[in-house]
Amino acid sequence: MKFKTTEIKGLILVEPSVFEDERGHFMEFYNSRTFQANGIDVEFVQDNLSHSKKGVIRGLHFQEQPFEQGKLVRVAHGSALDVVLDLRKDSPTFGQTYSLILSAENNFMLWIPAGFAHGFEALSDDVVFIYKVTKYYNQSSEKGIRYNDPELNIKWQTKEPIVSKKDSVLPTLKEYLSRNEIKIK
Repeated sequence: MKFKTTEIKGLILVEPSVFEDERGHFMEFYNSRTFQANGIDVEFVQDNLSHSKKGVIRGLHFQEQPFEQGKLVRVAHGSALDVVLDLRKDSPTFGQTYSLILSAENNFMLWIPAGFAHGFEALSDDVVFIYKVTKYYNQSSEKGIRYNDPELNIKWQTKEPIVSKKDSVLPTLKEYLSRNEIKIK
């Protein structure tokens, strides 16, 4: 397994080792000791799965303190554009986004520490997205930033996204920060 840092401190791209033969393939996608040895020393408390059709955009979601979640995300079937937004107030990359393609073919995973908003776009007809989280879901702390916030300039690939009503009315980052009296550096 390879652990690669990204331009946003704390985000780590994880490339599992895949062993293939005529029967198919095998990979270990989580091992506590291996993750701890690579600086990801967390306890996962819940596994989630979402199933989406092509063009679906989910997010950008997060939970506020004290229920903020770290996530280990991957695509088990299909492909998705994975997007994160740094919401850590003291981070030099506060307000910046990072994106990459996660797919069943590349087997990439992304470690997203607490303090990020997260979303994805289903790029194939049938996407199974799996993620582990470090804290339990808490409905009252669930928040989000609008996926199409023009100031974030996220390069979504679909021209006519399928978005939930809830996600379509989320605030922009500026609106969220203003409501919560948080200033961008």
